Order: sequence, then structure tokens, then C-alpha cells
Amino acid sequence: DTTLRDGEQAPGFSMTAPEKLEMAHLLANLRVDTMEAGFAAASPGDAEAIRLIASEVRGPTICSLARATEKDIDAAAYALEPAQRSRLHVFIATSPIHREAKLRLSRREVIQTIERCLKHAAGRFDEIEFSAEDALRTEPEFLIEALSCAAQNGADVLNVPDTVGYSEPDEIYRVFADLVAKVERPDHVIFSAHCHNDLGLAVANSLAAVKAGARQVECAINGIGERAGNCSLEEIVMAPGAGRHLPRRQPCRCDADLGRQPAPVPHDGNGRGTQQGHRRQECLRPRGRHSPARHDCRPAHL
Repeated sequence: DTTLRDGEQAPGFSMTAPEKLEMAHLLANLRVDTMEAGFAAASPGDAEAIRLIASEVRGPTICSLARATEKDIDAAAYALEPAQRSRLHVFIATSPIHREAKLRLSRREVIQTIERCLKHAAGRFDEIEFSAEDALRTEPEFLIEALSCAAQNGADVLNVPDTVGYSEPDEIYRVFADLVAKVERPDHVIFSAHCHNDLGLAVANSLAAVKAGARQVECAINGIGERAGNCSLEEIVMAPGAGRHLPRRQPCRCDADLGRQPAPVPHDGNGRGTQQGHRRQECLRPRGRHSPARHDCRPAHL
């Protein structure tokens, strides 16, 4: 979830540190996996808000955005020090227009910058996400090279943003399918989608990315964000078909641990549990003394 970073860039949505903390607790209650709390190097106020959230919010991974510079990475590391689990989200532009007009870097210099910044970040965060800014307007072969370089130098998540919000689902599907097939990476590395809503297609594009192999979607409450906004969190989780192939979660002992009502067991309409309803459950919650309350319960075959 990037409500506290990209979402805050929407006109009228700027937040103070206490307001960010209040929103962060609400996002944690929604059980978002990762919370992008801000951009530490952008201002002392943003760094303060990230550190406050990292100190007080437990459950989600807490993330800070950073440009591909040592100074930005150091600022993110300091802000995220108190986090239960931290993530650096580092980015550099890869498209020709950004390389030439904004960065004034060659392809080789961009690759060298990726290598240098990821080596500087190594061992300082629990996770590292790399974004190729303006990925959808980047030459396909160079995008593959840049993402492969990031994965080989320690990135755990490869984010492919439609920075200017001009793509459509068929193109998104083709791009992600190509990247999944061709980017050289360790087995644990996943792809992420970050779609803007300039054409009203952020949710559709994000779903297309998931179908092509993305395993993270970046989104915001009510789809707020820069320009026309981002993929809407509530729409992406409720989109028709988004969870069609996942069996309904069954009750397990963890419901009692958290003091909540278990989900109803599926039945055949006559009050009898179905075969699926009696399927053996496996709780994936770690059981150590320091185990977090946040966990996942799903059928054992998943």
C-alpha cells in the first residue's frame, strides 16, 4: 500500500506525522503486506513520520522510497531503524526520455548506478524493492537488462511502473509475461505492478499484470495518488475474479487466538459440510515464542 507516499502526492491529501501514524494503524488493521510510509530523503518531516510509524506499527513491512543515491539510502536506513521488518524501495528512471533529459546518463551509467546503490544498501534492510521508473516506455531489452542487474545485486522485488499511466491491459500482460520469462533472477524474487489511473485503467492493468505473473500490486486507499491516482486498494481486492480460484478460508485455531469469529464452513445448502469444508487445514502462523500476531491460514494444499 502506498497511500502514505504516492497517495499523499494527490492535492489536498498531505498529512502531518500524527495523521500518517493514524492512517498507518488503520492500514495495519487491514493487514496490508507492505506499507510505503513515505520518502525519507524528501524532507525532515517525512523522515520523522516514517520513523514514528516504524516505531509504533507492527505487522506490515514498513517501507521508504529512495532515489538511487547513497544519501537517500542512508536517510531511509535511519528512518526505518525501529521497524519490525523494513524495506527499501529504490528507483531510477530507465526510459530514453528520462535517461537523456532528466538524468543525462547513458544505458551503461544507469546499470552502474543500479549496481552501486544496491551494494550500498546490502544488509541494511530486510527487503529491497527496485523500480525501473517509466518502465513501460523503456526499450524492452534494456528493461530486461536493468531488472536482471537489480535482481543479481540483491533486489527481492522488481517493480515495473506505468509511470505516466498510458498503458492498457493487453500491453501490460505482454510486458509482464516477457519479463517473467526473460529476466534472470533468484527463485525468491517477485515482480510488482504500479499502475497509474490517467486512462481509468489502473485496476484493470494491475489485474492483467497479476495474470501475467506479478505477485505484488501497489495500490492506495480510494486510488488516491499523483495526477489521476493509483490502483485502488479496495477495488483490486474485490475485483471480480481476483480471488476466484482461491478456496474460501476455513476456520482454524488462530481465529480464537485473535478473538475473531471464524469464517463459515462451506455447506451444501442442507446444513451439511461439503468435502471442501472438511478439508484438512494447515495454519501457516509461526509458533515460536516471538511469533507475530499477523499470520495466514489457508488450506494445506496451497
